[in-house]
Amino acid sequence: MNKTDIRIADLPNFGPKSQQMLEQAGIHTVEQLRELGAVRAYVQVKRVGTVSLNLLWAMEGALTGQHWQVVAKHERLRLLLELEDVENEHKR
Repeated sequence: MNKTDIRIADLPNFGPKSQQMLEQAGIHTVEQLRELGAVRAYVQVKRVGTVSLNLLWAMEGALTGQHWQVVAKHERLRLLLELEDVENEHKR
């Protein structure tokens, strides 16, 4: 399987429901997810539906090769601060 054959649901921390949420937000490929990054992708998904922060942890973990619980424990503050910055950009 080459890089372009990988589906979002095939990434660690993800399954069909996560893939469906991302697709509803216009994120259809792993490459799109990588280009956006976890925080911007989370904001995009949040615009079209209700999501928990667990999706943010899962996306960051999928992109960095970590389990979502490790991300939630060790990367939480950094991601929340980045999320705040991105959301404030959209309010301007």
